[in-house]
Amino acid sequence: MRKMRWVVIFLSFLAIAVNYIDRANLAVAAPAIEKALGIGPAEMGFIMSGFFWTYALMQMPFGWFVDRVGARIALPLAVGWWSLFTALTAATSSVAGMFGCRLLLGVGEAGAYPSCAKLVSQWFPVKERALATSIFDSGSRVGSALSIPVVALIISSVGWKAAFVITGALGAVWILGWFVIYRNPEPLDGGSTNAAASAPGLAKQRQRVTWSSLFRHRTLWGMMLGFFCLNFVIYFFITWFPSYLVQTRGFSLKSLGTLGMIPALISIPGGWLGGYVSDALFRRGWSLTAARKTCMVGGMLLSSVITLSAFTANVYLMLAFFGIAYGSLAFAAASIWSLPGDVAPTPDHVASIGGIQNFASNLAGIVITTFTGVMVAMTKGSFTIPLVVAGGFCFLGAFSYLVIVGRIEPLSIAFDTEEASTGVGSVI
Repeated sequence: MRKMRWVVIFLSFLAIAVNYIDRANLAVAAPAIEKALGIGPAEMGFIMSGFFWTYALMQMPFGWFVDRVGARIALPLAVGWWSLFTALTAATSSVAGMFGCRLLLGVGEAGAYPSCAKLVSQWFPVKERALATSIFDSGSRVGSALSIPVVALIISSVGWKAAFVITGALGAVWILGWFVIYRNPEPLDGGSTNAAASAPGLAKQRQRVTWSSLFRHRTLWGMMLGFFCLNFVIYFFITWFPSYLVQTRGFSLKSLGTLGMIPALISIPGGWLGGYVSDALFRRGWSLTAARKTCMVGGMLLSSVITLSAFTANVYLMLAFFGIAYGSLAFAAASIWSLPGDVAPTPDHVASIGGIQNFASNLAGIVITTFTGVMVAMTKGSFTIPLVVAGGFCFLGAFSYLVIVGRIEPLSIAFDTEEASTGVGSVI
C-alpha cells in the first residue's frame, strides 16, 4: 500500500508532465507558426486563448465526472482525448482550424488536475497531502521545461507539424502504463481521508451537497480568486514566455532550449519545497490553516518580483527574477492543490471542488493570453505592461488567501429546508 501510493503519484506526475508538454508546445512553436500562417501576435494570442475557454468551462463538469466514476477511468480518458487533438493540430493550416484543435484539447486536459487531486485524497492522509500534491503538480513545471528544448529540437529538425504528432503520441504510452500498473486503493485509516469523513450525517451529506451550498462559503470564493491570480502569472510562462525571450530578448532556438529552461527548472524544487514545508509545519503543531496560508501567501508575495524582469537589461538578472517568481508560484501551488481535499465536506466532493477552483483559475488563461497579445501589438513588441500587471495580481492573490479564505477545514454544509424536503437543487 505504501509503495503503491508513491507509484500512483509518479504516474500522476507523468500525466501532468505530458499534459503541459501538449499545452505548451504551441508556445514554443508560435514563432514558426506565425511565419507559416502569415499571422501576427494578436492572432496568435487568439489561438492560444482557445485552449483556456474549454479547459476552464469543463473543469466543473469533469470534476463531477471524476467523483462519479473515479480517477482510474477518468484520468486515462482525459489523457487519450487531449493526446488525440494534440496530434491533429499538425493537420491544420488555418487560424480557425488551429483554434478548433485548441478548444478540443482543452476539453480533455480539464480532467487532469481534478483526477490527481482525487487520487491524493484517496491515497494520502492530511499530514502528507501537500508533499504528494507538490510531486504531481511539479509535472507541470517538468513538462513546461521539457517542452522548450524538445519541441525546439523537433521544429529545427523536422518542422513544427511533427512536434505536435510526436508530443501527442506520448499520451498513448502513458495510458498503456496506467492500465498495466494502477489498482484501486484500500480505505485510508478506516475510510477517513479528511475530517469530514467521520462527521455525523456523512451519508446524508453525500446525497444532499449541492452546488449552491458550496458557493455559500467565502473560502471557496477566496480559493477561486487566489488561484485565478496565481494562474494569471503562471500562464505567462506557459504561453508568451518563449515569444518574449525570442522577440524581446533576442534568444535563438538554441538559447531558448537552454537558458529558457532556467525558470521552469527552478520551479520544480520550489514546488517540492512548498509541499514539504506545508506538511512539516502541520506535523510540528501548526494549525492546518496556518501551515497552508503561510506557504500560499508567502509564495504569492515573493512571486511579484516578475515585474522587475521588465526593467533590467541584464539577461541573467532577468532570468533570475523570472526564476524566483516561477519558483515562488510553485511553492504556493502545492498548498493550493491540497485545499480541495482539505475543505471538501465529504470525500465524494474532492474532485468537484478541485474543478470549481480550477475553473476560476483558468479563466486567467483566457485573460493573460489575449491581454498580452493585444498589449504587445499595441505597444509594438513591448511586454512591460503585461509583466507589471502580473506583479499586481501576485499581491491580489496573497490578499485573497490571507483574508478571504477562512479556516482550512471541511466546509460545513447547512441544508436548505425546502431542498431537503423536495429534492430541489443541483446535486454534485
